[in-house]
Amino acid sequence: MSASDLAATSDLAGRSFERILLVKPSSLGDVVHALPVLHGLRTRYPSATIDWLIAEPFAPLIEEHPELDGAIRFDRRRYGQMAQSPRALREFASFVQGLRARRYDLVVDLQGLFRTGFLTRASGAGVRIGFRQAREGAWIFYTHFVPIDDPNIHAVDRYYLTGKLLGFDHVPPEFGLPLKEATRTETTDRLRSSGVAEGERIVAVVPGTRWPTKMWPAERFSDVIDELHARKPARCVLLGGPDEVSLCAGIAERCKSKPINLAGETSIPQLAAAISLSDAVLCHDSAASHLAVALNRPLVCLCGPTNPRRTGPWGRPDDVQQLDLDCSPCYLRRLSQCRHEHRCMRDLDAQRVLTAVVRSLESCGK
Repeated sequence: MSASDLAATSDLAGRSFERILLVKPSSLGDVVHALPVLHGLRTRYPSATIDWLIAEPFAPLIEEHPELDGAIRFDRRRYGQMAQSPRALREFASFVQGLRARRYDLVVDLQGLFRTGFLTRASGAGVRIGFRQAREGAWIFYTHFVPIDDPNIHAVDRYYLTGKLLGFDHVPPEFGLPLKEATRTETTDRLRSSGVAEGERIVAVVPGTRWPTKMWPAERFSDVIDELHARKPARCVLLGGPDEVSLCAGIAERCKSKPINLAGETSIPQLAAAISLSDAVLCHDSAASHLAVALNRPLVCLCGPTNPRRTGPWGRPDDVQQLDLDCSPCYLRRLSQCRHEHRCMRDLDAQRVLTAVVRSLESCGK
């Protein structure tokens, strides 16, 4: 860290801020990763107004968070039409005007893209914090930079380095993901009506992921589900978003048993509630794994092309199942880029994963 960076850090740590904006619109996993920063900000500035600029789909997850004063919804899809739609352009201009009218004196941009950097600057805040390594030139909009010395640091820890600048790095990171009681009740009722008996153990199986290279073969999920059914340690519930309906349907069809399939039938808060009600979670390196950590649920996370030290379940290395291969992590997103026939996921056998899931169930002590 340069001398000027050190001076800026010392300067900010001693200052007070009354109106704070946290900028982290997406994605779901990254929003979960940013929750400890919200807790740190609230601990450091207990009387400040703290808002969160967040993408429309994820707002319901955090908008009633007790440490948050307001959720500023950002409609990326709508504003993305500005070049073709004068109305969308006017709406975006109005959004920026409203943002500026809130008179923030501190903005923390954890997204690090041009659009979020632009909004950080457009807010009019005198102190604008972001990453020097921010993409798309977003760093030009910041007044102060988060110091990063380790490129392999976990996303949660990378975001929490903000605390070094603002003086809350001594506060232990806490996710604090409260769920509405009504949402938990709705989800419990849905599980009961789908066939989960009261007191029956639940394994949430979340097989979706955005990268094809992260995907464990669908038939392996079916194998694990059938074995869990045969041994009767738990009932499996398939979960996923609208884009994962066909994937989960295919897994269910391959099963000899009959898992409950709720893919595409839950909102994001209901997905979180279903995970919170589960006795174990089986998923890839995806948002579901981060929700499981935030909600303190037993977890089996399947990793292949990514480095769990950077993006895996935070603080839970023992919950990762990953083969020790020379080619991993490669961070390749397309199967056509892989020269090793997707060994990292193809050679991860169902018995090993089943054993890990059973061990996770035993750890929950139910």
